[in-house]
Amino acid sequence: MKIFEKNIDLGLLILRLSIGILMLLHGIAKLMHGADGIGQMLESSGLPVFIMYGVYIGEVVAPLFIIAGVGTRVAAAVFAFNMIIAVAIAHSSDIFTLSESGGWTIELQALYFFSAVVLVFTGAGRYALSSKKIWD
Repeated sequence: MKIFEKNIDLGLLILRLSIGILMLLHGIAKLMHGADGIGQMLESSGLPVFIMYGVYIGEVVAPLFIIAGVGTRVAAAVFAFNMIIAVAIAHSSDIFTLSESGGWTIELQALYFFSAVVLVFTGAGRYALSSKKIWD
């Protein structure tokens, strides 16, 4: 059947929409309720609190670009960097631990990170606003 033929561009679209929408939901929550918790974690780590505003770039702006397929490789790099910072600030004690069910404690953060890294190397694919081929 034709529907089961290899379609890398469709796979990239699904990946972009999946990580973009799921992370955007985290960003929307921070827009609605603030990022004060992140500010407190930064302050307790001895880092400047203003860095907390970077979460809006990593969890709102970058996902929107990824979803749209505009500047995907750069947006995915920002997204991946955001995940590194999130793990370093909020989950560093979990890096070498397993959950009660046997999974890696930071598997969600790792899944976001490695999915973003895939997009850094592949780009958005054909089904993206930045692709001229989409309109053919």
